[in-house]
Amino acid sequence: MNSDSSSSPSPWEPSAVGAVNQAAPAVGVSLQLDRLSFDDTIILEDFGLSLPAGQITCLLGPSGVGKSSILKLLAGFIPLPAKSAITCDDGHGITNRASYMDQQDLLLPWASSLENVVIGARLRGEIPDLTRARKLLTEVGLQASSEALPNTLSGGMRQRVALARTLMDDSPIVLMDEPFSALDAITRFRLQDLAARLLKGKTVLLITHDPMEALRLGHVIHVMSGTPVSLSPPLRPEGALPRDPASDALKHHYSEIMANLALSEPAYA
Repeated sequence: MNSDSSSSPSPWEPSAVGAVNQAAPAVGVSLQLDRLSFDDTIILEDFGLSLPAGQITCLLGPSGVGKSSILKLLAGFIPLPAKSAITCDDGHGITNRASYMDQQDLLLPWASSLENVVIGARLRGEIPDLTRARKLLTEVGLQASSEALPNTLSGGMRQRVALARTLMDDSPIVLMDEPFSALDAITRFRLQDLAARLLKGKTVLLITHDPMEALRLGHVIHVMSGTPVSLSPPLRPEGALPRDPASDALKHHYSEIMANLALSEPAYA
């Protein structure tokens, strides 16, 4: 450690510039799905999900149960089936008001960290706010890597660039598909802390296979299971985000979630 390290902010702590303003008001979202099928296989039927305004909702469940399909419906990647609806509680549609963060960082390999953060504005033909982009990179601890190409960054650093890019549009709705699952445990833990701070006030849907990640970050947690698929009653852990995984309350909830997941998984010989 350098002798002057005590005077330098940690890359995982709030930066001197302060949190980036979140101008868009929180908005609640509801999905009512009549039926979703692929190749004549029904994935979801008569399914409803509500995302409370300004809160993080987590979905858990076995692979193939339809978690990512729900996210892609909300993001507009899958056409909304007939007799289905996505509604927002402010009366406006969800189009152009949701940001998406994938399990993979999906960074453009030929673009710097800064250019990856502002790619949305570039694609829309807008002049990007480079000052805000640099502040976001500072928030995620990458102020010294703004000109670095993705192949020079670690996996955790690339995911931090992806998080900054997701936040750049300041969308009131954020959709996240297992964004930290491919990372080592320490990096995942730190990025969960960052997400809890930087996503405060956003309406978030987080898909995860990790019950403890859901318990650390989720205001509302659902387990998807059954045939046809249904949601468990909402679990609403107490405490400010990110929660302490060592707390007795979270350990109890973890056991409860694992029991629900065990019921939803197929039996193995």
